[in-house]
Amino acid sequence: MALTGDMGTVFLMALVGVGFTVPVMIIPILFGPRRPNPIKNAPFECGQAPQGAGKMHFMMQYYAYLLMFIVFDVLGMFLYAWAAAYKPMALGLSSDWTVTLFMGMLFVPMAFALVLAGRRELW
Repeated sequence: MALTGDMGTVFLMALVGVGFTVPVMIIPILFGPRRPNPIKNAPFECGQAPQGAGKMHFMMQYYAYLLMFIVFDVLGMFLYAWAAAYKPMALGLSSDWTVTLFMGMLFVPMAFALVLAGRRELW
C-alpha cells in the first residue's frame, strides 16, 4: 500500500524527525568525554575559569506566567488552525473530540502553572 496524500506527508515528516534526532542523541555518546575529572567538569566562561561568585540573581516570580503564556499560545495557534480547516474526519466522525482531548491535555500544564502562581514561597 503506497502512502500518498496527507498521511504520507505526515509519515515522511516523522521519518525526517527521527532521522535528525537519532544522530544528535548518538554522537555525544560516541564522542563525549568518557573519564570525567575536575578539569573537564570545571565551568568555563569564554575560555577562562570563572572567578568569584555569580553576579546575577534570576527572578523566578514570572515563571508561572511564562508557562501560562506558552500554553495559551499553543492552544490559540492550534484552535485557529482547527477552526480554519474544520470539517468532519473520516467515517463521519466529528473532530470535536480530538480538539477536546487536545485542550484537556493543555489544561494540565495550565493548572500546574496556576498552582505555581499561588505558591509564594517559590518566589
